[in-house]
Amino acid sequence: MKKQTRFLGIESSCDETAAAIVAMDGDGRGEIIADLVLSQLEEHAAFGGVVPEIAARAHVEAMDGLIAGALQEAEIGFGDLDGIAATIGPGLIGGLITGAMSGKAIAYAADKPFYGINHLEGHALTARLTDGVAFPFLMLLVSGGHTQIVLVKGVGEYERWGSTIDDALGEAFDKTAKLLGLGYPGGPAVERAAAEGDPKRIRLPRPMKGEDRLDFSFSGLKTAVRQSAQALAPVSEQDIADICAAFQLAVTDTLEDRIARALQRFRAEGLAGDNQPALVAAGGVAANGAIRAMLTGLCAKEGFAFVAPPLRLCTDNAVMIAWAGLERRRAGFDPDGMEISVRSRFPLDGNAAALIGSGRRGVKA
Repeated sequence: MKKQTRFLGIESSCDETAAAIVAMDGDGRGEIIADLVLSQLEEHAAFGGVVPEIAARAHVEAMDGLIAGALQEAEIGFGDLDGIAATIGPGLIGGLITGAMSGKAIAYAADKPFYGINHLEGHALTARLTDGVAFPFLMLLVSGGHTQIVLVKGVGEYERWGSTIDDALGEAFDKTAKLLGLGYPGGPAVERAAAEGDPKRIRLPRPMKGEDRLDFSFSGLKTAVRQSAQALAPVSEQDIADICAAFQLAVTDTLEDRIARALQRFRAEGLAGDNQPALVAAGGVAANGAIRAMLTGLCAKEGFAFVAPPLRLCTDNAVMIAWAGLERRRAGFDPDGMEISVRSRFPLDGNAAALIGSGRRGVKA
């Protein structure tokens, strides 16, 4: 039996503190050995969003216990690990420092290699752990801080084809929920309300739909939601449900147009070779049922495989960070030194022109 390589992963970029142990065998297949996530939803709910100072304090209080719990669940010690991987960006500086310093301290004390991981790379590579997706593939990253279409050519090789020019989709969900008094987090709340609404009653715009460029825009859609609510004020529960349904339909229509163009470009450029091309959805918003259903149908129509990791691996987690470290080690990347710094902004495609959606600051991924 081939020996497994085991990594400890640490994630603390926003409002989840997470630790995981993941193994990779000699053929590149992965196994999740331990997976612990502590959410801070209750701490931030009263504020309608993530408060950086509260998040940083919660990470400090939880980190050591979660790491110890992951090791206990895996029934191993630090000496049994082959490497440590921790998120170093993008995200909230306080949380990133907590996770990175914890990872570095363990790596130094146990004499293990340390890998500083881009949170977005963790999302990009998760489908290789769960579904063995081969390079190259397209990724739709939809979260509180990012909305991007990325060509994933290999480990460390990413080409951003489209990004939001203003707000991320997850942020639009959260602000729509806050406007309508649905609470935080907004994505699940809007989806629940939308299930009871009439999506055709209220007409909302489809920003960027029909344009050749593959970028997104959601600020105008948020404004239209506010105007609709004001026109109906005082809003009833049915009004709220109808607005949510209209918002969700506008989002799925817009995404369908953007992604269809990306799939057609992928095929036109002959990137799949002899393999079936694949679209991977990642990020917390990828848990939305309407978005998943639309992407499933679109991919079937275009001849693409649609891959969405399990819901718990779409939101922030340490499994994807450990796996990214394992992938980087297998691909021949050198470990990072202890001097590597955390970064609040850390674009996946360093060659792409800077856009608001290319990095995350102060919002949830």
